[in-house]
Formats: sequence, C-alpha cells, structure tokens
Amino acid sequence: MVFDLTEEQIMIQEAARDFAKSEITPSTIHRDINAEFPADIVKKLGELGFLGMMVPPEFGGTGLDTISYVLAMIEVSKVDASVGVIMSVNNSLVCYGLEKYGSPFLKEKYLVPLAKGEKLGAFALSEPEAGSDATKQKTTADKDGDCFVLNGMKNWITNGTSADYFLVMATTDKAQGHKGITTFLVEKGTPVRTW
Repeated sequence: MVFDLTEEQIMIQEAARDFAKSEITPSTIHRDINAEFPADIVKKLGELGFLGMMVPPEFGGTGLDTISYVLAMIEVSKVDASVGVIMSVNNSLVCYGLEKYGSPFLKEKYLVPLAKGEKLGAFALSEPEAGSDATKQKTTADKDGDCFVLNGMKNWITNGTSADYFLVMATTDKAQGHKGITTFLVEKGTPVRTW
C-alpha cells in the first residue's frame, strides 16, 4: 500500500493552510474573547469549496476524497478549532446525511446550496437530559395532516444560531426504539411555539 499524499491532496492541504493563516488567524483571539460567529470566514470557506468537500459536483460540492477533507480540517483546526467544527458539521453531519439519505428533491433544494456554501447547516440531536444518546431523547414528532409537529428541546447545536437549515432528530414511533427515530430538515424561520 502507498501512503503518500497525491498532488491534489497536497494542493488542498496547502490551500487550507494558507487560508487558515491569512484569513482565520488575524481574528481568532478577538472572536474567541467576544464569542463572535465567524460569518465572513464561513462565507469564504464556502466560496473556496470547503463546505461541501466530499459532495459530488452535480450536487454543488467539490467531489474530493476523504483524505483531502481531513487534511483541510486539520489545517483549519490548527488555527481555530471552532471554525474547524463549523466546517465539520456542515460537511460530515449535514451534507453527508443529505447526500446519503436525502431524496432527489432534498438534494436539489437543500444539499446544493449547503455544498456550495450559500447556506449553512446544523445538526440537532443532543438534549439536556439525554446528551447525544439518540435512544434517550424526548423530542417527538407527531403527524398533523400533511405536516409533523415537533415537540422537545435540543441543545449544544453547532452552527445553531447561524444555520439556515437544521437536521433535527425526533421520535416518531416510541415502540420501535431506535428504529422509531426520524430526521427532519427544518428551515430557519419555521414557526416555533414556546410554552
């Protein structure tokens, strides 16, 4: 087996390293101290193709391999782990989930702008009493005509305050245990009622 990086992988690694040093480093400490979301940096990551790295080009991504993705993640995370996590959630949890399990409609409407970096995704699994154990979650989704009504509370949602689309896990059939959990795509601005 050959473990050498390809020319393309080295190019991606260098591009990510250069971007991290020139674009992320100057504001890292300021953003960290002031708890500021790096909106401008995330926009540039999208423009460079770093938010849909493994998504095929027909769905707006760059169609790169896993090694290239990991190399880019390492370089970004060396400079600012928070930006690395934002990038990781959009690529690994949101884009991957939609690419692997989404219908053609979901891929066209949601995956394409996510992979292009025009929109940002978040992943809502964790709950205050269950952590990230999906089988212990209390969020439910009940059918109401052509829609579902989600009831519950999620926390620790990376990209949560800045995302356009959310993948939300909810129990639709408690009797089926873990097989009764469904993932819903919820758009920012969907009506919410708090008690």
